[in-house]
Amino acid sequence: MDIKILEREEDKVRMVLKGEGHTFMNALVEELLTDASVDVAKYTILFQFSEPELFVTTINGKDPIVAIQEACARLTTYCDELLEEVRAQSTA
Repeated sequence: MDIKILEREEDKVRMVLKGEGHTFMNALVEELLTDASVDVAKYTILFQFSEPELFVTTINGKDPIVAIQEACARLTTYCDELLEEVRAQSTA
């Protein structure tokens, strides 16, 4: 995944995630919003084939980049757990 940071402040980041679509962006935003330190998490895709732009603001001094990293790590864990369950069911 290729990202481009458009704006970065202590409690705010705006970035483009090249090559991603609604599926990943919806999952990421939903996971970000489970973090009590995340104030706003949203994305926009202006045109059908444009790259999504993610906007995250945080409170309590949390770095928004850290919040994104942690959300991605949780998503990875959920996917790994699902894969393990599917593999266990397919060998049963």
